[in-house]
Amino acid sequence: MRTFKKPRLLAKAFRTRYWRPGTDFAREVIRAIRRSLRDGDFLVISEKAISTALGRLVDESKVKPSSLASFLARFWIRVAWGYFLGPLCRMSWRTVRNLRSYPVPEGACHKQVVLRLAGLLGALMWGSEGGVDASNLPYTLVSLPLKPGLAQAIAEKLEELVREELGKKVTVLIVDSDRTYSLGCIHISPRKTAVKGIIGGLGILAYVLGNALRLKGRPTPVACSNRSLRAELALRIASLAEKVMGHGAGRDVWEMASRFGVGLTEVTWEMLESVEHRPVAIVKLRK
Repeated sequence: MRTFKKPRLLAKAFRTRYWRPGTDFAREVIRAIRRSLRDGDFLVISEKAISTALGRLVDESKVKPSSLASFLARFWIRVAWGYFLGPLCRMSWRTVRNLRSYPVPEGACHKQVVLRLAGLLGALMWGSEGGVDASNLPYTLVSLPLKPGLAQAIAEKLEELVREELGKKVTVLIVDSDRTYSLGCIHISPRKTAVKGIIGGLGILAYVLGNALRLKGRPTPVACSNRSLRAELALRIASLAEKVMGHGAGRDVWEMASRFGVGLTEVTWEMLESVEHRPVAIVKLRK
């Protein structure tokens, strides 16, 4: 019988300045890793940081919510998630408590954005719906996910840039903290991804199933410059990279606001810039 050993991985994250809209993130990446990168490394970059740098943001204070969006904020999140789905998915008491007091006016605007971009399956989620994310952003801004085709193009372009400027052949992964759930070789994700072998875009179905059954949950590889990279290895790399990259100012808007001691919509750009951000990591195969 033949046996296969999993490759051993080692990760290191790199601190950069906070990437405001308009930041040349490719230059920031090159500057951060130029002395540490080697041939064969995996270069991992946060999708959220890229989306922010590209200005893929929406100011939700300017959004007019529909009756469906208001219903989702007032009843679905507060009641269904706060009292039934949250406990079923084994959420922490802190998260459940926050959902029971979900801010209705702001939440309705948020749900309206999600309905437009991710549809109902995404809007039925309690957070990071379809990749729409408000953490590590100020005021009432949210970042939009990279469409799979765009994420793939960015990953391939970054790989090419690294090869041209640093002379290194690497594999670039763009990752998101939204979980992909695995049962053996089957991988399902609430959000869409360009990585082959991951069934994405399942919204609430993937989240509830994954958490209720206690499936292995790992960050989602949104795109990979090596299109033939196995999904399992991509997930392992994303998981290790997240551990060293951290979560910036917080995992969600409640944690972020609590860190600065302000309201949910009172976080500023300057506050975010005062926190250590590590949107880039290198993952190496250990021999």
